[in-house]
Amino acid sequence: MFKKLFAEFTGTFFIVFLGTGSIVINTFYNGILGSLGIAIVFGLAVAIMIILFGAVSGAHFNPAVSFGFYLAGRFNKNLVLPYIFFQFLGAISASLLLKLIFPNAQTLGNTFSSTAIYLAFFTEIIIAFLLMVVILWTSKGSWESGIITAFIVGVMVFLAAYFAGSISGASMNPARSLGPAIASWNFKHLFMYLCAPFLGVGLAAFLFKKLGR
Repeated sequence: MFKKLFAEFTGTFFIVFLGTGSIVINTFYNGILGSLGIAIVFGLAVAIMIILFGAVSGAHFNPAVSFGFYLAGRFNKNLVLPYIFFQFLGAISASLLLKLIFPNAQTLGNTFSSTAIYLAFFTEIIIAFLLMVVILWTSKGSWESGIITAFIVGVMVFLAAYFAGSISGASMNPARSLGPAIASWNFKHLFMYLCAPFLGVGLAAFLFKKLGR
């Protein structure tokens, strides 16, 4: 159990640290990475963490993904809350470290809507749905592991981040949004990012149970 939870903490930590850190660096250094570079960092971070920890914990790194696996009937209900707690803890720890490194940063890769709230909310539902569909149809049970799965999921994260980054921030992950919000004490639009991913993965799990693999 401890190894699984530590893997979820560590994987989420590095995804948030590298991903949101790339946003902070992009802001501090006049757009050096751009939206394409930020999307690549997120996609690679997810892929690498899946390769490293997939065989240990299943490499969820996302409270919505753990919940989606449970709804799809592919994850032990007794592990859902512990996984979610350590994923949130990893994200918050990563954001607090970024705050220590960049004390003058007003935001730390926070997810905000740059359009009407309802459009951003709908976008988050769609991209979380697509992410969970890809995960459910490429993983084995509740386990995301292997280079091929890592590549496919990483590409999906990249595409979603590049497409929706300028619309909603492309969170797809409540932990990824909560960490920067707490570290910067800026909770603007946070409720949307805590809810939309769960709705998206719920729709994906429903589809999976209806169609099967």
